[in-house]
Amino acid sequence: MTASPNNGVDPAPNPHATAEEVEAALKDTKLAQVLYHDWEAETYDEKWSISYDERCIDYARGRFDAVVGTDQALPYERALELGCGTGFFLLNLMQGGVAKTGSVTDLSPGMVKVALRNAEGLGLPVDGRVADAERIPYDDDTFDLVVGHAVLHHIPDVEQSLREVIRVLKPGGRFVFAGEPTTVGDFYARWLSRATWYATTNITKLGPLRGWRRPQAELDESSRAAALEAVVDIHTFDPADLEKMARSAGAVQVHAASEEFTAAMLGWPVRTFEAAVPEGKLGWNWGKFAFGGWKALSWVDENVMKRFVPKGFFYNAMITGVKPEPKEA
Repeated sequence: MTASPNNGVDPAPNPHATAEEVEAALKDTKLAQVLYHDWEAETYDEKWSISYDERCIDYARGRFDAVVGTDQALPYERALELGCGTGFFLLNLMQGGVAKTGSVTDLSPGMVKVALRNAEGLGLPVDGRVADAERIPYDDDTFDLVVGHAVLHHIPDVEQSLREVIRVLKPGGRFVFAGEPTTVGDFYARWLSRATWYATTNITKLGPLRGWRRPQAELDESSRAAALEAVVDIHTFDPADLEKMARSAGAVQVHAASEEFTAAMLGWPVRTFEAAVPEGKLGWNWGKFAFGGWKALSWVDENVMKRFVPKGFFYNAMITGVKPEPKEA
């Protein structure tokens, strides 16, 4: 089977979903994906502290190396990012020397728009399409590398998407997906986030702390977005199950890894607190604490916790595999 890019005009972003659209999206996960991510696109980099400098270049390259290893022949000639969001993973990997040229795809027009804008600002050779990950609109044997970050858990049929990834890869080409929630990790991350949101939004009702409270309209909008978030986050994974799925899709040299245990227990409350207080309220010292704390606990996880904590208890799962070379006749 082959697929070619559609030469039609991609749909425009819809950053202001109506109540009726949100209600319909609660019953239609793909509509929810579009509405939620269009909603978030213009503020997504700020919300998740995404940048395209040394900090995030090192982070993206670190995720790649953690699951693939450091003995790869780089750079790959042409890479595709599936579910690109604002382009965080691919653009930083390209800056980190992993790939020369790239293509970005996402179901959300808003995200593709921002990813292409980010690529242009960085001077990177990247094109993009609005596309469903279960039907990737490129021909067979097109890419040397396919990557994604925090995307597989949004896709209804993950194995079908992996089959498509194998199809568009050249023989010997590799895929790398990172940032996928484990089942155990998602459980404790959600409870920590809910507790932090509840505590922050209620404590800031008190007189002396009202200056730390976001306007109610913004809090209400965040709650509406959170309702959609519960619909767009479809899956959690066990690393071993991810490996089985990748092999079933046709991949070889499959390997899964995981990371962030204590780091996730800090990271999720920190991110939730940042989303609950007014923009600009937290200064440089807070950012230094948040990043420094995450980095220190990541070291603890890698050098201490991995010795005795099961792989499935870490928050983030990563998976890589290779498209097999054709067998000789």
